[in-house]
Amino acid sequence: MTSDVVVVGGGPTGLMLAYELALAGVRPIVLEQHSEPRTEPKANGLVGRIVQLLDYRGLLDRFAAGSRHVGPAPSFYFGAVPLNLSALEHNPLHLLVIPQPRLEGLLAEEAVALGAEIRRGQRVVALSQGDRGVTLETQGPGGGGMLRAAYVVGCDGAHSTVRKQAGIGFPGSTGSLVTRIGHVSLPASLIVPETGEVRVPGAGRLRLGWTYTERGKIGLMSFKPGVHVVTAAENDRLPVDSGAPMTLGELRSSVRRILGTDLPMSDPSWLSRTVASSRLADRYRAGRVMVAGDAAHLFPAGGSALNTGMLDAVNLGWKLAAQVNGTAPAGLLQTYHDERHAVGERVLALTKAQSVLMAAGEESAVLRDLFEEVLSLPQALQHIAGRLHGEDVRYGAQALGGEAHPLLGRWAPDLALRTTQGPTRLAELLRAGRPVLLDLAGDTALQDIVAEGWKDRVDVVAARGGQPAPPADALLIRPDGHVAWAVSARQAPPDPRQDLRSALTTWFGAASRAL
Repeated sequence: MTSDVVVVGGGPTGLMLAYELALAGVRPIVLEQHSEPRTEPKANGLVGRIVQLLDYRGLLDRFAAGSRHVGPAPSFYFGAVPLNLSALEHNPLHLLVIPQPRLEGLLAEEAVALGAEIRRGQRVVALSQGDRGVTLETQGPGGGGMLRAAYVVGCDGAHSTVRKQAGIGFPGSTGSLVTRIGHVSLPASLIVPETGEVRVPGAGRLRLGWTYTERGKIGLMSFKPGVHVVTAAENDRLPVDSGAPMTLGELRSSVRRILGTDLPMSDPSWLSRTVASSRLADRYRAGRVMVAGDAAHLFPAGGSALNTGMLDAVNLGWKLAAQVNGTAPAGLLQTYHDERHAVGERVLALTKAQSVLMAAGEESAVLRDLFEEVLSLPQALQHIAGRLHGEDVRYGAQALGGEAHPLLGRWAPDLALRTTQGPTRLAELLRAGRPVLLDLAGDTALQDIVAEGWKDRVDVVAARGGQPAPPADALLIRPDGHVAWAVSARQAPPDPRQDLRSALTTWFGAASRAL
């Protein structure tokens, strides 16, 4: 059997990619090795730009139903340094509290509704590619099989078979920090109702968040009544068998070593063990094979993995769909590596800094005190919150000249708009996952350019902006929400119409007929 695109891995990154491909008219096949949807609460929410992207796709309201929080985060951590984000006039860091099983379930439903196919219980064991396609060897309950695809994307995690088989390197380092996590029950008698603190015999009151000792750190959080997330992190000198399942006894022993006393725990609903790693694929594309999410990058700290991985998928989805549909200009698919690898480098650097702040020991404690002092300053707090959210991402920044419009390459802000059909906002214009030319100055010549050559691929919307005034007179916005071209009267290029034609051709292919 032959498919246009096979996505290997049915986690959030793979399912987000399947949704984006299906939205663009491609019918991907998702191969997931687990035979049933996973119920492990590996993550409890999304942080960063991906929350706004879900809004731009019209998914946020459904995904946020019943959530404890959606929108700007009132507080967060940079490493182990608490951030009081409610003190900011403009708080950029968005948060959606959603358990990972629910996130995956909703993404799967949305992708399948658009035509994606999810095959569970299918594990990829080998891969080979040629000029015309990729051959996958799979194993499942019914035995082995072969599957051909024009393109394959590995979203199959840190130990990605796709990445290894494609010959993509994964340089980096594995540290000595071992983190053990359990979703457990704690005796109600230990919980301080007013603060949520936990009274630990022999250790005193432990607050929600991180507690440090000379031997490591303990993290306590609670996302639903009766369940606490207990995290024990230590530079473990004991041999760790990464293949052995985590046990409640192992978590108890780690907590005892760190605190010097026992923390009563019972009824684990999920247990996990990780060893801190810092890795980045040396390339995100090898011919017809691409990688995304944990298959492309591992971060040592900071909770950035889901945000970065799902945004990998959004960046790749429309480009790969254009390649499959025959409208992609030369080199478009390579921009996936160019853009997202650079983002991966910046996120990796940011999370390495956080891991230093989270380490046990006197030096890190002094550094945490200094950072807490610095991050009480509004300008520093604003900068770090923006970095955590992803405000620093500017695609093609190195190639942009000094005269480039400030929005070029950046996330398109969610403008309040008025059209002939009534009030709307930019987020609603991107629900279909198509590029949009937004004309805010009534320049029909710009609209005519799209109508003459790119109407089949680009939507044109004439609108007026509300207050504050729009930051441009016209914007060409990519399906992933980033600005491909912008013009304003005070920063207009010599020939904005030709500049627009060039941007359309660069990102969305040649005109459908001669202009």
